[in-house]
Amino acid sequence: MTTQIKAKLLQHFAAKKKGNDGFTLIELLVVIIIIGILSAIALPSFLNQANKARQSEAKTYVGSMNRAQQAFYMENNEFATDLLDLGLGIAAETETYEYDITPSTAEPGEAVTANAQPKPVLAVGSGTSAVKAYVGGVKIGTAAGTGEATTLGVLCEALSAPINGGANGAEETQNHDASTPGSPQCDTTADTGYKPIQ
Repeated sequence: MTTQIKAKLLQHFAAKKKGNDGFTLIELLVVIIIIGILSAIALPSFLNQANKARQSEAKTYVGSMNRAQQAFYMENNEFATDLLDLGLGIAAETETYEYDITPSTAEPGEAVTANAQPKPVLAVGSGTSAVKAYVGGVKIGTAAGTGEATTLGVLCEALSAPINGGANGAEETQNHDASTPGSPQCDTTADTGYKPIQ
């Protein structure tokens, strides 16, 4: 081959290579569509994890309130009716929840309920919250197997958030009667929809 032909051949390949430096419009559209599909799948999962983190605060606080009520009863022979009396350092209101203690209306003095009510979120538009409510109950009762008198507790989680028609955390636990063996029960009626947390 002559040097002229070699030079022209090399120029031809060099020119062809320079034309393939970028991406085509189709390639860019495919990548954008794939990124859009992946983000559509991942975003709801991420938002759900944020709500679960907020709910873990309420679950922990209501469980602590239950245990503190049991200890308070051991020391004072009565249940605390004010959150400050428990000495837990739990604020009555946080960014996501409002906490309070209500004595049982069914058996005054024998049972108490701790509530974690989700605060309304105005940004949602409906004034309802996207986090679940929690209710805890402690009662004076008898242990099922031994018949010994003791304090028994339960922690209940709403089946759905208020934004989906779920409970708001103002409900009272059931089975407050001290003569009935076993711990208090979650209100599992269709109106409120709670389940016990093990």
